[in-house]
Amino acid sequence: MTVAFWPPRPRDDYYRWYPPDWTAAALCAQVDPEMFYPEKGTPAAPARMICAACPVRAQCLDDALARGEPWGIWGGMTERERRALRKTRRTAA
Repeated sequence: MTVAFWPPRPRDDYYRWYPPDWTAAALCAQVDPEMFYPEKGTPAAPARMICAACPVRAQCLDDALARGEPWGIWGGMTERERRALRKTRRTAA
């Protein structure tokens, strides 16, 4: 089973072919994946609305943080927001 919202990047091959169990319940797998990779200057609100209702939002965000995901909306957060969160977590630790 592959998950539509993960783009085909070589370093992500493992995740593309063996996605974590939580991805089966991800709402983003039911919509156009391009929504989660908005062009610079394009609002991310549509993707965030889907993330807000997603039952696996926390797992998605944790996974993106653990992998250092540099693109897209994951767990309702942009890369800039995830970078700030990682920095905050490092400072708190």
